[in-house]
Amino acid sequence: MSWLLLLTACLLTCLGQVAQKFAVESWRGVDSSWADKLCSPWLWLALFALGSGLLVWLLVLQRLEVGIAYPMLSLNFVLITLIARFVFREPIDRQHWLGVALVIGGVVLLGQQS
Repeated sequence: MSWLLLLTACLLTCLGQVAQKFAVESWRGVDSSWADKLCSPWLWLALFALGSGLLVWLLVLQRLEVGIAYPMLSLNFVLITLIARFVFREPIDRQHWLGVALVIGGVVLLGQQS
């Protein structure tokens, strides 16, 4: 159950980050007031996802050691990189991909300790 909560916290955090990106992309080139921007459904989805992720993260910390749980959040870097590349069509250079590979390797090594 703890690992499922950890996965849920990761996914909610990633969803929040992606929703933030969609929110600011929807504001680009549009002359709107802050009140209009605050009505963005993407912004509200981001706030909901990040808030929910925080609450789930608190449950994770009750069940797992922080030394195990926190490094697993590094998988967010991997997920966000993949989303940046394939959803937002952002260029990702070799150095960034190497960093992603190192993160995955680090998570695998830390996961073997538990």
